[in-house]
Formats: sequence, structure tokens, C-alpha cells
Amino acid sequence: MINATEVRNGFKRRMPGAGEPRLFRAPGRVNLIGEHTDYNEGFVMPAAIEFSTIAAVSARTDSKVHVYSKTLDQAFEFDLDDPAPKPVDGWSDYVAGTAYSLRDGGAKLRGANLLIDSDVPLGSGLSSSAAIEVSAAYALLAIAGVAMEPIQIALACQRAENQFVGVRSGIMDQFASCFGALGHALMLDCRSLGHQELPLPPNVSLVICNTMVKHELAGGEYNQRRADCEEGAKTLGIRALRDITVEEFADRGKVLPERIFRRCRHVVTENARVEEAAQALRSHDCAVFGELMNESHASLDQDYEVTCPELNVMVELARQVSGVYGARMTGGGFGGCTINLVQTDAVERFHQMVAKGYQERTGLTPEIYVTAASQGATEVFPT
Repeated sequence: MINATEVRNGFKRRMPGAGEPRLFRAPGRVNLIGEHTDYNEGFVMPAAIEFSTIAAVSARTDSKVHVYSKTLDQAFEFDLDDPAPKPVDGWSDYVAGTAYSLRDGGAKLRGANLLIDSDVPLGSGLSSSAAIEVSAAYALLAIAGVAMEPIQIALACQRAENQFVGVRSGIMDQFASCFGALGHALMLDCRSLGHQELPLPPNVSLVICNTMVKHELAGGEYNQRRADCEEGAKTLGIRALRDITVEEFADRGKVLPERIFRRCRHVVTENARVEEAAQALRSHDCAVFGELMNESHASLDQDYEVTCPELNVMVELARQVSGVYGARMTGGGFGGCTINLVQTDAVERFHQMVAKGYQERTGLTPEIYVTAASQGATEVFPT
């Protein structure tokens, strides 16, 4: 985990004379099940993770925001008074887009010095972008003295990603970063934004395997999947794919073109799997939960076509390890990470077998992280 004292000291070294900063942490997230359902107004089950972004901030007397990424050793400046800001196609768009989204929503912000530090792996599907957005939002609102409910912060950050960055993502990532609960997964209804906290069993661990294959969600594939779903819903005469059951879709979906049918079938069946998975957690049934994870990955591979050879190898290797309940890709796909539900006493064996097998099969050295479900965004204090 990032050390808050080191972030504060780094801020002072980088921005001498900028004053004592306040620090705000926002976590990344891993999605246990419910992939590509959020922008279809469906159900998801993320958990905030221990990897996070910290934004150190102090106020300025002008309208400029000076941002430095310690992770990338890059600086950027933008003006809150810019009437027609444009993205620059880089990490800074997540910060600038968030600021402009808050501003355009009525928040009276003030200029700021920001240092961003993060240990959320970039391009891994663990929502490093939402962690940046949410930590920056909390920081900018705090120094401006603007109070805002967490749900409004999450929505503003989502607008930034949709409208400024150009990724048509749903609300899940930002919601999980704001609302994460220690030791719990969140079952989120992406239409109503109602959620339930579901306790994770104490004898299992969340193990994340990074394939080390990067992806860029702003690319055309992600947006094409969303367009396919919207076309399917329109043809079926429904508002969103969450408005049709698995049984109804099996009958009515026959009118859809083959590709659109498979895209929609994934979403419809995935929504049902999330509801079943929630019941499995309530019943402490890890075996059922794991089987639903396995079914989810197969659907993402065959119907939604967002996996890749490396993700499939990682999942195959994980399922060969005794003590693994389930394994699936997590995130947008086309690389990134898998999420594995593993008996805690099997984690070391899992790490050794999967790392060795993956390197032998792909020539790549994976990164494997063990994490607990973490709390959401909060102010942090150096010790």
C-alpha cells in the first residue's frame, strides 16, 4: 500500500512553497462477477481493493490546476476557467475531465496543486482511471470547501470518463471506488444505483493475476460492444438488456443477427449469474459462486469475445490448482487481469503453480496480487 507520509513528503519536495497538503485515497476495484453489464443498466459485483491512488492537494490563488504524476514522472497544467477544454489523450485527461465535470455540474472549484501517486497497475482492468478520478475529485472538492454526496462524486467522475476521455463506461468503477466496504463485495443495481454489502467468507482470498498484456478501453472494441447491446435492446423493444429474462431472450432473441444475439445473450445471462452469485454469498456457498465465475468467463470468451489467449491460459491454469473455487477475467477484457476465488491455505500453492505455468506457456512473467476487500475513498493522514 502507498505510504501517506511518503506522498506528503514527495509533494513538499516537488512543490516547495505550496503549503501543507491534504491527502485523499481512492481504491481500484476488482469485479468478482457481472462484466459488461453496468452500461446495460444491469447488475455487477465489484469489491474495492487495497491498491489505490492518493492525491495530495493544496490550494492556489489562481484558477490553474498544476498536476504531477509521481508514478509517471510527468506534469500537466490546465485552467478551470477554460470555456472549451479539450482532452490531450493522456493520463491527465482523467484529472482534467473530473475537474471540468465537477465545474460544469455547479461546483465552484479553486485552483490547486496536485500530486498523484498510485500503485494500481495501469492497463490491468483494476480501474486505475477511476481511482485517479475519484481521488482527484475528493481533493478538489475539499480545498474548495464544496460538500458533495459520494454518489454525486461517482456520477461526476463517470461523466468525465464518458464525455471528456471518450470511454463509454458504466458507473461500476467509480461507484466501487467511492462506496467500497472493508471485507465486503458490493452488489450494485446500475439502474437504481441501489447496492447491498455482501460479506466475503473469511477463509477465502481474492487473488488477482495480471497477464501483463495491456489494453486501451478508449479503443473501438469496447465502444462497439456497447453499440451492439444498444442495437439489440432497440430491436427487442426494451430500454436495456436488464429488462428481459434469460427465458424470454431465448425465445425473442431469435430475431437478432448472429453477432448481436451472442453479445446480448452474454449480458442477459450474466445479469442472472450476478443475482445467483449474491445468493451464494449470502449462503456462504463458495462452490456455487466459483462455478458462476467459471460460466461468466466462458460467456465472455465465446459470446462477448473480449478475452484473449493470455487470459484464457491464466484461467485454465488457475482451475487446475486444488483449492480454487472459480477463475475468470475481470475488467474490460483484451488483456489485463483475472480474478480468482481461492482457499486461503492454497494461495501459496496457487501462486507458484500459476506463475510457473503461465511463464512456460506464454513467455511472460505475471504479477500476482492477494488482496482483501477494501474501504472506499477517504481522507488519509500521514503518521
